[in-house]
Formats: sequence, structure tokens, C-alpha cells
Amino acid sequence: MTAAGWLQILLYSAVVLAVTRPVGVYVVNVYDGSFRWLAPLERAIYRVCGIDPNEDQHWTRYAASMLVFSAVSMLATYVVLRTQHSLPMNPFGRAAVPARQAFETASSFTTNTNWQSYSGETTMSYLSQATQLAFHNFVSAATGVAIAIALVRGIARHSAGRIGNFWTDLIRGTLYLFVPASVILALFFVQQGVIQNFHAYITATTLEGGRQVLAMGPVASQEAIKQLGTNGGGFFNANSAHPFENPTPWTNFLQMVAIFAIPAGLVYALGRVVGNRKHAWAIWTAMFVLFAGGVTTAYWAEARGNPIHAARGVDVVTTSANPGGNMEGKEVRFGIANSALYATITTDASCGCVNSMHDSFTPIGGLVPLLNMQLGEVIFGGVGAGLYGMLVMVVLTTFIAGLMVGRTPEYLGKKIQSREIRMAMLYVLLFPASILLLSAVSVVLPVGLTALNNAGPHGLSEILYAFTSTTANNGSAFAGLAGGTYYYNTALGMAALTGRFAMQVPILALSGFLAERRVVPESAGTFPITTPLFVVLLIGVILILGALTFIPALALGPVAEHLAMNAGRLF
Repeated sequence: MTAAGWLQILLYSAVVLAVTRPVGVYVVNVYDGSFRWLAPLERAIYRVCGIDPNEDQHWTRYAASMLVFSAVSMLATYVVLRTQHSLPMNPFGRAAVPARQAFETASSFTTNTNWQSYSGETTMSYLSQATQLAFHNFVSAATGVAIAIALVRGIARHSAGRIGNFWTDLIRGTLYLFVPASVILALFFVQQGVIQNFHAYITATTLEGGRQVLAMGPVASQEAIKQLGTNGGGFFNANSAHPFENPTPWTNFLQMVAIFAIPAGLVYALGRVVGNRKHAWAIWTAMFVLFAGGVTTAYWAEARGNPIHAARGVDVVTTSANPGGNMEGKEVRFGIANSALYATITTDASCGCVNSMHDSFTPIGGLVPLLNMQLGEVIFGGVGAGLYGMLVMVVLTTFIAGLMVGRTPEYLGKKIQSREIRMAMLYVLLFPASILLLSAVSVVLPVGLTALNNAGPHGLSEILYAFTSTTANNGSAFAGLAGGTYYYNTALGMAALTGRFAMQVPILALSGFLAERRVVPESAGTFPITTPLFVVLLIGVILILGALTFIPALALGPVAEHLAMNAGRLF
């Protein structure tokens, strides 16, 4: 570890802190209707689609609208992928995407997962990339934020279960939040050298006389929303390790800032809407403490290097002329500090884009992104998903605190009773059930094992990571698993759908139930939710839930591999 590495991590943290408040204020103005500078376009969309923007939907209608929209848009993407060979904007004659892979890709992009079992530059036509996949990058992100805003309204309102209008939230989020921010960021990326065109691929002759095909395409536009919407799907197979996606230190830094900017701002927006900004900063602090612990552990593990490499003569000591540590799978342009930071950020959020290969990290370095997702990606998290996931943890924390003092738990003046706890626990239990059940099936079925390129604990980690990533709607991967098989295309597609919609419906139900509760005044027995004690208890609940659920699987995977590595043994 170096002083320069720590300085970059501290600088990143300071920038995220600085953008939290302005982004949060902007988000509040978007969803309360204060920003109307695109009002004519907004009204035209409502009119064409037959939407009444003033309708205040009950949570059941809000959920039904979200599910119908997602199902129809997923079906449209599936059809385009299956027929792209006969559609325009396909100058290279890309074949139709196989049915199994089209299902997985459609479900993955609809759910903001963006898991890719294909190489984008050799599989997708420009039409598929620029319309279907880019479309979902915007609307899946807007849907996530809409769910979070609906939950915040449920906490703040007393409205008989009415939590807003899904269609209005979806359109406003897209028009006023994601489109303008993406345009600005895409222009910056182009200025830095990210490509943006519809050119034919270029065949270049290398200095050695060889021939190399350079893929072209509309990259900068997708790169911007990929980060801002915590989507993560790369135009190129190498994702943000590719110089056409991430050419400079500035693009690398801005990509990392873009991943956390909206999730961090949403936490502040919570405080503005419910009238308790100190509580919002307490939640932000809990998120940041977990982030700092993850990046410190990952940086330490990767800077320490692999003792097996050291025993075989590889110099793992950092000097002015040698990066040291574990450089396997890392871009030399970014080094260990920025690779560890990027890996932590992208799995704290549900982004999944990578500038290094997580499969090549040391066992503990790889454990960090895996555990980040298994904690529910509540460490700032995906756009919307991070906030509503963390609010579930807050509800459970206040419930536990209430039980400790022997009184009915309450949160921001709303009594937390059996209905709310059932929805919170359903949310919490569905997540590990999907990951662990599908992982368990995969390690005993021949079709699950034959896709592995590694045996032993690392192979288990690859399977566990795949189902954790898709259920958490992250999309990053331990690349040693061949995910493009009938079995994994189907299973991972189902995991993505489960992790999104089976968990969003309980969130909307929780929002509706809280909206029905009357606000009661605070009393001497009310558990304070703005103090360091609350932050500590919240972090403890998150860690205990993750530890109790996933430690046995982690012990058989990355922990066992770490012990073997320190003993000088390879599986």
C-alpha cells in the first residue's frame, strides 16, 4: 500500500461527500414536480401514453404498473435480440441471439443486472446495443429510483396506502435525472477519448505485421448511463478495462464518482422529504463506514500479493519501479489502489462494471466484492435499490431496538407492527434463498460443474459469485465460470428476475402499509435514529444478517482458498 493509493481513495471519498447534498436536492425537485423545463415533452408523453400524471396510485396499482411495464419491455427486447439478424443497423451481419441467451440478456437488462454471457462487440448489432440495451439502462434505473421514492413517500405520508404514480415517477426520472446527466457525462467521455460512432470495424496492422480488428460503436453514450444508472453492462467484453471505454485516469475517476453520486444523493433526499436530515446523514455514515472497511480490506489484500508467487521468485514488494502486490488481472494504467477501489465501489452499488478481473484477485480481495453484494448491496447500493434495501435494514434495526426496551417499535413516528415486519423479513429471506438454493443445486448437478474452469474452493466461489451477482442485480462476474450454457443462461436469468421483482413487491407493500399509519409524537421511549448508537446498531444488524446467512458458504470458498494460499498450496 502506498501514500498515493490512499490519497486517491481519500480524494474519491471527499468528492462523494461533496456531491451528496446537491444531487439529493436535485432529486427531490425532480420527483415533487418542481423541475418542469421539459414540461411540453413530458405532457406529450403523458398524452400519447394515456397517463393521468395526477393519479395517486394505491401501492397495489403502483406495483402492477411496474410489473406490466417491465414484462412488456422485456418481451420487446427478447424479440429484437432473436430477430436482430433481419433488422437494420447490423452492418456486420450479427446472427440472432440464441433463445436461452436472449432470455437471460432480456431479463438481465430489464432488472438493471446487465449480466453478460456474451461478448458485446461480437454478438450484438448496433440496433440491439443502441436501442434495446441502452433503453433498459435508462428505464431500469428510473424504475429503481421510483420504487425508492415511493417508499420514502410511504414513510412521510398518511395517505391510505397511496404512494404516487409509477408512470409519472418513471418518466420524470428518465427525462430530468438520467438523460441530462448522461448527456453531460457522455460529452466529457468523448472529450477524453471514449469512442462514439456507428463506423465499420477497423482492421489495423501492428508493428509486428499482424492484423487486429478494432471494434467501433456508440460507446460513450452507453458508458455514461452504465455508470449513472448503476447498470454496468459493457459495450466491450473487457468492460471498463478496455481503453475505448475507459481511456484515462479522469474517465476512471469520474466513472467511480458517477456510480455513487445518485445513490448517495438519494439518502439526502430521504432526509429532505421526511424532515429529518440528521437521520439521513446517520444512514449515509453507516454506508460509508461499510464502504471504508471494504476498500481497506481489498487494498490490503491486493497490495500484500500472493505468497505463492513470492515463493516462486515474483517480486511482490512495492517500489518506485515496481507496483508489487498482486497485479494479475489488473490494468497497469490503474494499478492496485484504483482496481481495489473500483471493485469495492461497483459491488457496493449494483453496478457490476469492472476495470479489473475479480476472478484474479487474491481470495480475500475477491471476498470483498462478493460480501458487498451478499450484504444486500446496501452500501450506497444501486440507484434506488440501495436506499430501499437500507431502509429495510433500518426498519429491522428500529424493531430490534424497540424489543430491547419493551415497547412498540416506531420509525419516524410510524408504528412498526406485524405487517411491516413480515414484508421486511420476506425481502430479507428471498435474497439468500435465491443465492444459496441455486448455488447448492449447481454444485451437485453435472451441468453446473462442467462449466467450471477451476476446481476446489475457487470453483465454489465462482458459482456463488454468479448467483450472488445476478440475484443482487449487480452483473459482475468471476470470469472462470462459463455462463453461456443452457443451464446457466436459464438459472441466472431467473435469479435476476427473482432478485428484482420478488423483492420490489414487498418494498411497495411496506410503503403502502407505512402510508396507512398515522404519525405519533416522539416520547422518552422513542429510539433515537440520529445518534452514533443508531449507526453502530444499524451496521451490526447488516453484518449479522450477512454473517449468519453466508459465512458457511464463504468459509468453504474464499476463506478456505485463503488458508490454502497462505500454506503454499494450490487446488
